[in-house]
Amino acid sequence: MVPPDGNGVGILAMEVYFPQAYVTQKDLEVANNVSQGKYTLGLGQDSMAFAAGDREDINSVCLSAVHSLLDKYELSPKDIGRLEVGTESLVDKSKSSKTVLMRLFEGNTDIEGVTTVNACYGGTAAVLNSCAWVDSEAWDGRLALVVAADIAVYAEGPARPTGGCGAVAILIGRNAPLVLNLKTRVTHSSDVWDFFKPRLDSEYPEVNGALSQTCYLKALDDCYTRFMKKQQAQGGSFSCDSVDAFLFHSPYNKLVQKSFGRLLYLDIRHGKREADAVADWADVDIAATYEDKGLETALKKLSAPVYKEKVGRPIIYLCPELLAVGSLTLTLTLY
Repeated sequence: MVPPDGNGVGILAMEVYFPQAYVTQKDLEVANNVSQGKYTLGLGQDSMAFAAGDREDINSVCLSAVHSLLDKYELSPKDIGRLEVGTESLVDKSKSSKTVLMRLFEGNTDIEGVTTVNACYGGTAAVLNSCAWVDSEAWDGRLALVVAADIAVYAEGPARPTGGCGAVAILIGRNAPLVLNLKTRVTHSSDVWDFFKPRLDSEYPEVNGALSQTCYLKALDDCYTRFMKKQQAQGGSFSCDSVDAFLFHSPYNKLVQKSFGRLLYLDIRHGKREADAVADWADVDIAATYEDKGLETALKKLSAPVYKEKVGRPIIYLCPELLAVGSLTLTLTLY
């Protein structure tokens, strides 16, 4: 949904990089001596990429993604006026990943931007900052480049199969095929101790998985409800049926499935959809629903057909070549 007087600021192209080294979740189940299907069926995971020893780090991963994007779309280093990196994986707490990436832009030292460190939201913040620059009076006609990358490593235990490694380079400019409507974005931010690193002598974070899932769903409820109100204020009714595709932050795939079911549930609570199989939960206190397994099962069944159409298929067909995309409406829920 593009404002009629907007500059069409959005995503021109994307390039994704994953290390060649990976472990299947089936093998990880065996290695961790857990029940068959715990990671594949329980979490909805298939494989997990990882950095191959001393051959890769966060900087090399970012370099690979950016180099590939510049090469594929025949971009000159002088075409880029802003470069921002979103990551929480740091090799050096003094020299930023953005600085390392400047080796790909020899002959062009006039590039704004920094490394934004804020867990998974760092990548989102980098995208929003770059879009704001392209849409502002400070824009000088060049393109912005955002790199979102991380190497997630967890201690032995239930969090380990949700780790991984990868990077995405995102080219941002005006008159884009995938426009981001900055006026209707919403944010949820709070101080919660579900994920933190209290030990400086360990690379592993402390993770409270159950609390983290509840925080995710609460943030989703808050953002979607306010997003719905903003869309309605711009003209007319809004629900999941108004959207062609949903892209979610994905700690693990089953949480994405739960989250999409949650959006249908919120539509029901706001009178946008028939209660159907979840009529018993239509009016209960929202705080009592986050750990309700009965509701979770009912929403999974209710959302399954729509999930395939609006979440599963877009992930497969939308992401590889954004330049080929025409007009569509996307809702992004990202940390």
